[in-house]
Amino acid sequence: MLAIIQYRSKNYKIDLTKPLDISIAMTGNESNVNAWYLGHPKIEPHVEEGFIGKVSEGASVNFNNIWFNPHSHITHTECAGHITKDFYSINKNLKTFFFLTELITVAPEKFRDDFVISKKQLRYALGNKKREALVIRTLPNLSNKKTKQYSNSNPPYLLQEAAVYLREKGIKHLLIDLPSVDKEKDDGALVCHNAFWNTNGKIRLEATITEFIFVENNIEDGAYFLNLQVAPFENDASPSRPVLYKIID
Repeated sequence: MLAIIQYRSKNYKIDLTKPLDISIAMTGNESNVNAWYLGHPKIEPHVEEGFIGKVSEGASVNFNNIWFNPHSHITHTECAGHITKDFYSINKNLKTFFFLTELITVAPEKFRDDFVISKKQLRYALGNKKREALVIRTLPNLSNKKTKQYSNSNPPYLLQEAAVYLREKGIKHLLIDLPSVDKEKDDGALVCHNAFWNTNGKIRLEATITEFIFVENNIEDGAYFLNLQVAPFENDASPSRPVLYKIID
């Protein structure tokens, strides 16, 4: 199924039968990816007054309860409401879902006791390209990113200058394979979240940050179209399923 997308007076062709899913699924057990000091998510049959919501236990349907936090347990997309006093919903503020996107691969650099992504690295990778969305794959890119327990591990993050650069370059949707764009323990400063959403000026309510993605190594760097869909939760963040489509020459 081929589709022609007209974007800024130029036509692009994609094959809708060949999606590249870059989300991490939630399994509901201890091997689930995790961050922010919570226990693992749970997917369990509902139990009530002798009823067990499981066909193998005699019920007519499987009827599971799910406990999770989108920021801790699954690929999720968040809006500025994640860090503002006023309530903003990702479901209300993400209004379109297809974006011209660049996928880049970055090896975080040593910075004091941390590993970080700098403005220089992003500027080198993006050059003069104009994109609505940016997908960042970090190195090393091992499959254990899908099960890693990040709490108290001080994972890599973006420097504030990098977030400012992306905002000024017009990137509206930032996707990364880490638990956060900010340092794990920063006393609540969240400098990159604030810089990207421009909370000290006109807040970019249409901009989003997606964390906990995973991009397979066989997906090459370059331009794609991104389909970014979220579950319709009236919340600052929601589980999401970002899907890339390769542009056909």
